[in-house]
Amino acid sequence: MLDITKLLQYSIRLDREIAEDREIVMSAKKSLENVFVSLDVELAEIANTSEWFKVWKTHRGKSDPDKTPRETLLTEYVDALDFFLLLSAKLKWTHLIVLDREGIEKLKNGRPTELNKEYLAIKHMLYNSYFENRQEDFRHAWRLFLKLAFVEFGFSESDIMSAYFEKYQINEDRQANDY
Repeated sequence: MLDITKLLQYSIRLDREIAEDREIVMSAKKSLENVFVSLDVELAEIANTSEWFKVWKTHRGKSDPDKTPRETLLTEYVDALDFFLLLSAKLKWTHLIVLDREGIEKLKNGRPTELNKEYLAIKHMLYNSYFENRQEDFRHAWRLFLKLAFVEFGFSESDIMSAYFEKYQINEDRQANDY
């Protein structure tokens, strides 16, 4: 079961731990900009890993060593998920991302969408949420992002939860080893 509140708590915790351990001090505005850019890059990494837009390729999907393309894509997805969560916290828009069971099921039962269009829509709405402070665009981008996982990529709630906590542990280990 996808527990967005729990994921949000872990995202905030990791961000605080890193800032404290690395003695990172930046203004709220700079921190927000940094998270927006990080999310933007992670979304691009999802596209680059899945290679859906590379219509000229016969075999699409990159994979990390010892991982399948699907596992690699899931790892990239949870990286972006983490920045989505963190962004909602920094904007004080967490109320926009928490969904009840009915909301999650509705997303899971959504119709497939052409990936380029969905990707560009997510980016466009994120830019609107940043430059125009549009909460509704952020909420819609978040829901499209979740739908992308469930419908277009076929990830389950447990896939996402497991991958998130695997990546969380990797991030914790990285911090412990002076990453």
